[in-house]
Amino acid sequence: MAIALMGSSLPPLLFLCISFFAIVRADDPYRFFDWNVTYGTIYPLGVPQQGILINGQFPGPDIHSVTNDNIIINVFNSLDEPFLLSWNGIQQRRNSYEDGVYGTTCPIPPGKNFTYILQMKDQIGSFYYFPSLGFHKAAGGFGGIRILSRPRIPVPFPDPAGDYTVLIGDWYQANHTTLRAQLDNGSMLPLPDGILINGRGPNRTASFNVEQGKTYRLRISNVGLQSSLNFRIQGHRMKVVEVEGTHTLQTEFSSLDIHVGQSYSVLVTTDQPAQDFYIVVSSRFTTPILTTTAILRYANSAGSVQGPPPGGPTIQIDWSLNQARAIRTNLTASGPRPNPQGSYHYGLISTTRTIVLSNSAGLVNGKQRYAVNSVSFIPADTPLKVADFFKIGGVFRVGSISDWPNGGGIYQDTSVMGADYRAFVEIVFQNNEDLIQSWHLDGYSFFVVGMDGGQWTSNSRNQYNLRDAIARCTTQVYPKSWTAIYVALDNVGMWNLRSEFWARQYLGQQFYLRVYTPSTSLRDEYPIPKNALLCGRATGRRTRPL
Repeated sequence: MAIALMGSSLPPLLFLCISFFAIVRADDPYRFFDWNVTYGTIYPLGVPQQGILINGQFPGPDIHSVTNDNIIINVFNSLDEPFLLSWNGIQQRRNSYEDGVYGTTCPIPPGKNFTYILQMKDQIGSFYYFPSLGFHKAAGGFGGIRILSRPRIPVPFPDPAGDYTVLIGDWYQANHTTLRAQLDNGSMLPLPDGILINGRGPNRTASFNVEQGKTYRLRISNVGLQSSLNFRIQGHRMKVVEVEGTHTLQTEFSSLDIHVGQSYSVLVTTDQPAQDFYIVVSSRFTTPILTTTAILRYANSAGSVQGPPPGGPTIQIDWSLNQARAIRTNLTASGPRPNPQGSYHYGLISTTRTIVLSNSAGLVNGKQRYAVNSVSFIPADTPLKVADFFKIGGVFRVGSISDWPNGGGIYQDTSVMGADYRAFVEIVFQNNEDLIQSWHLDGYSFFVVGMDGGQWTSNSRNQYNLRDAIARCTTQVYPKSWTAIYVALDNVGMWNLRSEFWARQYLGQQFYLRVYTPSTSLRDEYPIPKNALLCGRATGRRTRPL
């Protein structure tokens, strides 16, 4: 259930929840959601398995919002284990406590509830939410998030005739607890069993209804566990218009690579004869290639799909790299504010620090682990941000991961990297492995200034795009390659930087970036929420003085 209200007429029972956001403008609307998280039987690949449902839905319900909306989501955990939701791409400005990963937020115990208080502050675009604990993501619990521009802010394309959420991703038939046990026992997971489109595989085909001669927006998110996917529509071209909150140059493609964790908006014009057409999603860089289809169904269709599904790229890296370089920021379009996106001249700002992050795989005590700069992350007994607020010693150590690879063997630690508020940093992701990587940074949007094969060196900066690089929150790094980003650290908090390859994230390929200021001003960071759950060494403490 979702209810939208203006801040001037709140039910009394919700007043305490809303009072936390007294700092925001009263005319920013509030939208209320009540979600019950349960297990249920689902059939995504044609056989019954246990899934995670939200209000009985798989995938979960969409969140529709507008820039600066306040989103109040009461989540009741009806599972038999702790649960958290995280909000991929939502920046949680000044409020990492609500990020919904274990480094920031205590889990919701079984049979209990927690109310997330989010604001879509200065954001537009297409994102998604997902369960962040216990490999729950392999069972569902994910859904789309869309943030529309405010009415007075121009959008660089006409309103579409329809606006669809398209959640694609790889899928296992095994229960998430079985997959988790394999990882806990030190084993690697096999190739997924199939590909889903909005929770449906080849045996239960999804369909999207359209009318001839109109233009539709598809918000496509790869919510899977590991596979890069290629998306295409038989007989139609797609115009990319937005990537993770940034309006793009409107470039057309016949197919689009969407790496795990990424989100794109495309416009599709239905300019073909009135019939059914294949929508195809297939895996990239895998053997074998996994494929599934959905249907683009014209009104008054004259017949079913004709011919085989269109083929797409399979293992070609250069094709994908060239496409990625072609996706750039529309400098003249407005973003969440009226001023053009190009008014922020990131290429003219001197970086204050360079961080090089190298992923690796290996065994620790005979079990499979993954690492960043040789450190394989292990969770602490208390969420890091909660421990930081209460000044609880011994939970983590700032500087427990280095800025550069050290070439040593993998070891385990609760890795936290310190960073200064308002620093402007260069981060290089160096991938020396044979597998494509996908990296995500919570709390931020960053500029993807360069990517190429081989080893990054200081000379690699000569090929950086310092004018119109795409700003996004998830970027791919091709095998034996590097990707460089610029990021302005303007959001105080404890932020998860992780692999979106979920087994690698689960087994250590992540760490936390602590963006710190000594200031205690609300202009820099909100205090811990009054309703925050407290666990671990924070149990029994108070979020506010008596």
